[in-house]
Amino acid sequence: MWERFSYYGMRALLILFMTAPAASGGLGFDTAVAGAIYGLYTSSVYMACLPGGWIADRFVGARRAVLYGGILIATGHFSMAIPSLATFYLGLALIVTGTGLLKGNVAVVVGHLYSRADQRRDAGFSIFYMGINLGAFIAPLICGYLGQRVSWHVGFGAAGVGMTAGLIQYVLGARTLGDAGMQPAQPADARMRRWTLVAAVAIVLAGAATAAGLIPVTAKQLADAAGVVLLGGAAAFFAWLFFSSRWGPAERRRLYAIAILFLAACLFWSQFKQAGSTLNLFGDRATRTELFGWSFPSSYYQALQPLFIITFAPVFAWLWIRLGRQEPSSPTKFSFGLLCAGAGFAVLAVAATVAASGVKVSPWWLVVTYLLHTFGELSLSPVGMSAMTKLAPARIGGLIMGVWYLSIAIGNFTGGRISSLYGTMPLPILFRSIALFGIGAAIVMFLLARPIKRLMGDVN
Repeated sequence: MWERFSYYGMRALLILFMTAPAASGGLGFDTAVAGAIYGLYTSSVYMACLPGGWIADRFVGARRAVLYGGILIATGHFSMAIPSLATFYLGLALIVTGTGLLKGNVAVVVGHLYSRADQRRDAGFSIFYMGINLGAFIAPLICGYLGQRVSWHVGFGAAGVGMTAGLIQYVLGARTLGDAGMQPAQPADARMRRWTLVAAVAIVLAGAATAAGLIPVTAKQLADAAGVVLLGGAAAFFAWLFFSSRWGPAERRRLYAIAILFLAACLFWSQFKQAGSTLNLFGDRATRTELFGWSFPSSYYQALQPLFIITFAPVFAWLWIRLGRQEPSSPTKFSFGLLCAGAGFAVLAVAATVAASGVKVSPWWLVVTYLLHTFGELSLSPVGMSAMTKLAPARIGGLIMGVWYLSIAIGNFTGGRISSLYGTMPLPILFRSIALFGIGAAIVMFLLARPIKRLMGDVN
């Protein structure tokens, strides 16, 4: 809960802080630069989970990885509480590194608390899932208010206070966790330890040299390079999968299905993950922040999605069970998720047309958009994770789950780049284009549902 509090509290403020004029305490970046940095940051958080999991498996164990990650996250937020550009970038780097160590490994610790046959396992993960969404819900309400109504840096610091509270709770409650996640799953030998230390020192020195200006790299150039690595890495991975001779005919067909679902997920996340960028800017600049006579900071809109997830996740779980044998297949659910994402932007396109006249629109436009996007997430995200575990060949099951998180990273990066267009083209055209893209992808996915289902074999 506290890690998500820190992440979503900072995310609610990030692009608003970067685009705010220097006179009001912001950085005064234009939306192109701010969008690139935002996309790089949010995608890096998910990319960092892969090396973070490897470090836990090889060196420190999941329990210590969570502790070290929390310390880095808190330090990053406190760094951002200091008003300077250098501490801003340092804070982002520390948060990314810390989240990479914490985010995946804390789920591993939860898994270690129960045997695979323990009937309490799903209930335990349900509590864990509610903690995630509770943190995401309360973060914009507290950090958003402090950041927009008191000081940007107080808001960033509040996220660090939350993470510190989580660390205290984690250490004091360690006795209840037994030995879960204490030991590395596959300890590294001495040679691997030496090379890992060398690589870590090299990365730190390169980062320090860049921050000091010794390596002339701008934030936008760094974001562009990261995008090339991200997209190129994904393409190389699937090329390796498809051209490998190790798979049988049934496994190969399922890998093709995984690739199609992966691409659909990237398209969905590229729309959904604009909640903290494009939609955040629209809420701040073009939407009224008053409802029933109550005035609130624009960052409060960021609390809507987690609130809707908490409310409707049980409804969707009940719906799939209720449908029984008539339950839609995974590809059909994916098409519905894409349709909801596109429909949300279609609603915003109408709102942007109204706002083009110079008036701020009703908050209900964003409420409906976030609700549609939440329905899309509930149709695609848990379904996608489940499909990956069932479709993946057993010997690369963990790797395929890492690839699922890679789709979220690509979506975050792409969504950040799309948000760079905010203000450079008419908003109705921008939102209409995104809506048509999402709805078009949904139609294509729906038409491909039966062929994909045949590739999946007996997996629904």
